[in-house]
Amino acid sequence: MSRRWALPFLLVLMALAYLLPLSSHGLWIPDETRYAQIGQDMLLGGNWVSPHFMSVRYFEKPAAGYWMIAIGQALFGQNLFGVRFASAFSTALSVVLCYLIARRLWSDPRKSFVCALLYMSLTVVAGAAGYANLDPQFTFWVNLSLVALWFALDSTTGGKRMLGWAVLGLACGMGFMTKGFLAWLLPVLIALPWMLWQKRWRELLTYGPLAIGVAIVVSLPWALAVHAREPDYWRFFFWHEHIRRFAGDDAQHDAPWWYYLPLLVAFSLPWVGLLPPALKQAWQSRNQARTAFLLLWLVMPLLFFSLSKGKLPSYILPCLLPLTLLLGHALAERLKLEQGVFLRVNGLLNLALGLLLLLGLVYLQLKKPLYNHELHNLVLVFIALIGWIISNLLQALRPLSCWAAPAFGSLLLIGLIPAALPDSVVANKTPDQFILEHTAELGQTRHLLSNDLGAASALAWRLQRPNVALYNTIGELKYGLAYPDANKQRVDPNQVQQWMHDARQQGSVGVVMRIKGDDELHELEQLPTDGKRYEKGNIVILIIPQAAP
Repeated sequence: MSRRWALPFLLVLMALAYLLPLSSHGLWIPDETRYAQIGQDMLLGGNWVSPHFMSVRYFEKPAAGYWMIAIGQALFGQNLFGVRFASAFSTALSVVLCYLIARRLWSDPRKSFVCALLYMSLTVVAGAAGYANLDPQFTFWVNLSLVALWFALDSTTGGKRMLGWAVLGLACGMGFMTKGFLAWLLPVLIALPWMLWQKRWRELLTYGPLAIGVAIVVSLPWALAVHAREPDYWRFFFWHEHIRRFAGDDAQHDAPWWYYLPLLVAFSLPWVGLLPPALKQAWQSRNQARTAFLLLWLVMPLLFFSLSKGKLPSYILPCLLPLTLLLGHALAERLKLEQGVFLRVNGLLNLALGLLLLLGLVYLQLKKPLYNHELHNLVLVFIALIGWIISNLLQALRPLSCWAAPAFGSLLLIGLIPAALPDSVVANKTPDQFILEHTAELGQTRHLLSNDLGAASALAWRLQRPNVALYNTIGELKYGLAYPDANKQRVDPNQVQQWMHDARQQGSVGVVMRIKGDDELHELEQLPTDGKRYEKGNIVILIIPQAAP
């Protein structure tokens, strides 16, 4: 593709692949409903400084990521598209960064196009674009910081070098306000060893303070504002979200050190067959400055997160852009040499995976159906899997002329699968859709109650009413509920009948219960039975009328 049309084509493809599916399925609990409600809380309450979750202090992350989700809802409405737009937009910007840095690294239009297409079609990247949380935003800021660093290091004039370091500082400041101190640490992990190896440490000492200064200017106003409003914010955020999560013996999501190695391979789909030649080629050219920079960008965050006690798959998303650049470089070189062996292998691997999934679905549907009278959903699943199979079959049969086919199969799969899930999964994991069916009745109630944070946040978001009473559930709101002004939202099992009696004196009560076992059944039995009841999956909605005078 010509240099003139490559980037516009990618932008149109991203608009189709990333934006069209945003409204096709409900918000997943607990993450998507949480971030949707926090962003909505900023719009409704006007507090853009200290994050609140259902009107309760929620200090696990800084504010900038929630700002973006709130702005999406302000621009496009408090709906599914508005909530997810920040993730899609951030991912699209990362794709553009991939295109720009590839052009700077190799000055080859084909490699720029190849790298950007590979990055945008990684299944995990495309999936993250349609999922409302902070990871796509944080990944973009980390990507921007390291792209800016390379542009600064590769510049030949002082003005362009200063601009690169300034953009690095801007990205670090925004990344810090999105997810914390990692935004400052990750660029240092890459820049310091590379600068020392290149004997350019004087440049680091000269321009580094500029980046630090810009980062401070960007983040300091909010940092001071949140401290003034919530003096305990930084104590909780630093110790709970950083020290305990990464080094504490009770760290969340504990996993072995090798946890990310197989995950990185899985995250390479649908281009996993290119890993061997790409890594081999990178190792052979490791003495080149640009290759060393990409290897450090890939390896240093991977090592850091592997050594931390707490691990989540999304932590290594910033490693995918350098990995994709190495994959794209290797692919473009083989296209130039007309060597299609690894592309054929890649197509065959993906083809085998697609056939296994299709046969597994057919077997389950015959033996223990996942879909019951859900022909529309089942058809979408088959379209997604057959699209994956055909695209990779094309690559396997014609690897040089159809080298890009897996990208379209991947984007089709990720775009259709969320909308094609069985109703049982939709009812249990996206309760906002069931709540939406009953918003008219729930909206007329005076008080709201829920026994599950995911269901409660879905209820609060759909009704635009953050003050949902939390029935025998604390979870991640343990810190915020400890404040005296939030204690009224907490309803213990031994208090629920008195709470219900008092609430019904003032008006009707809307209840959303998530029933996962005997404990939740017992909670449900404590509630009045004289109202309307609706059930779907494990979600129960009760409309309890006002008590007679």
